[in-house]
Amino acid sequence: MLSTDIFLATILYAGVGILIFIFSFVLVDRLTPGELWREIIERQNTAVAILAGAVAIGISTIIAAAVHG
Repeated sequence: MLSTDIFLATILYAGVGILIFIFSFVLVDRLTPGELWREIIERQNTAVAILAGAVAIGISTIIAAAVHG
């Protein structure tokens, strides 16, 4: 049975992980030359989209490992 404490801790860790992910992704976006979203959406640059996806997976893996312990 899932207790309230475990449920709230899970929600807290998920929220912190999402916030760290957003901050990290925005930081990567600022550090890359050009505008990442304009390249992906307007110019439909597949290579930049793959790079952004790889960065997202990498950041997510790091955050998951840090949260899991």
